[in-house]
Amino acid sequence: MNIDTLIYPRWIIPVVPEQQVLEQHALAIQGGTILEILPAEEARTRFHPKTTHELPRHALIPGLINAHTHASMSLMRGLADDLPLMSWLQDHIWPAEGRWISEEFIADGTRLAIAEMLRGGTTCFNDMYFFPDVTGMTAAAAGMRAVVGLIAIDFPSAWAAGPDEYISRGLEVHDQFRNHGLVSTAFAPHAPYTVSDEPFERIRVLADELEIPIHMHVHETRDEINHGIERYGKRPLQRLYELGLLSPALTAVHMTQIEPGEIDRFAESGASVVHCPESNLKLASGFCPVQQLHTAGVNIAIGTDGAASNNDLDMFSEMRTAALLAKGVSGDASAVPAHSALRMATLNGARALGIADTTGSLEPGKAADLVAVDLGSLETQPLYHPISQLVYATGRDKVTDVWVAGRSLLHERRLTTLDPREITLRADEWRQRIGQAG
Repeated sequence: MNIDTLIYPRWIIPVVPEQQVLEQHALAIQGGTILEILPAEEARTRFHPKTTHELPRHALIPGLINAHTHASMSLMRGLADDLPLMSWLQDHIWPAEGRWISEEFIADGTRLAIAEMLRGGTTCFNDMYFFPDVTGMTAAAAGMRAVVGLIAIDFPSAWAAGPDEYISRGLEVHDQFRNHGLVSTAFAPHAPYTVSDEPFERIRVLADELEIPIHMHVHETRDEINHGIERYGKRPLQRLYELGLLSPALTAVHMTQIEPGEIDRFAESGASVVHCPESNLKLASGFCPVQQLHTAGVNIAIGTDGAASNNDLDMFSEMRTAALLAKGVSGDASAVPAHSALRMATLNGARALGIADTTGSLEPGKAADLVAVDLGSLETQPLYHPISQLVYATGRDKVTDVWVAGRSLLHERRLTTLDPREITLRADEWRQRIGQAG
């Protein structure tokens, strides 16, 4: 049988079923989707591929899904470090955004982020930022999968003057990408402390009608909780519940301030959590009780947050930190084992974004969103358990090849759809502009 691509890695780690590692198997791709996973010797006799990849030192895994980013904020990497969240936002980031945000900024920053993410094995990112149409077009041009957030916030920006315009422009972006093969949408009200009740109610109704997710920062800091109690007389999660927003459509980002009594209600709602461990640590926002949420049955994904508060988009590092932090916070060395961390960075992210039928695991019929990781170097020897090695001993520098929908976007560490030199030059031009403005 003639097919497009046949890949022969040392190991295939499909994520489903959990903990499975297939050795000396092959993965066949046809028309951008996974056709079959089968023993290597059988594949050699059955298929006649246009392209063959022999990867005898590699593990082939699903593409990593960065479930929470502000991609174009990569141009603010290192701009205002070592500050608490509200000071970082109000005194530095929001003023910089007011001065610099434009379509040009979004396009250049998003290209920088996509290049970094692809080189680190991320094949899909969920974005929350201004000009989501530009973010979506930039991702599509690079061949990367993206869920672009239809941002909503009470105050004006370069994107919209107020809640009504945010929502109307967001609906236009949704229509623009309605049938796109790589780009989909989610409503992205910023946070309970920046969005009032009326826009929330409209977003809830529209999200139900359009059957798309709602993605927002929730219970990120103690200041947010205090603000909610002072302004509304209740904790933000209670307010969201009363507004009807606590549902399977909701993905709550950060959740460092959730109390034990709130976990059961959250779990019963079917909502997801995106855990951003390194950003939370850097901003001293608190600790998400990942193990308690997992025990309650909550779907937990992983995100990096933006490079302005992380300061990278490294999902391998996030997996390791998520696993280690869960152990330390819970006092349980068995919390978030390696296979769970990998699932959080792949299939759980796809579930949170409403695209689990398309991506997140290596299964026939799903998109061929794949990452090849070289486990043959000195730093990963000896190798007893490939999944543990991926999470605890492997870095993004070991990613050699990336495919999205069967298309090669990184080949032997070289980007195929983006020009690193041009991206770097543009980033430096922005550094000079922003830095000189001081």
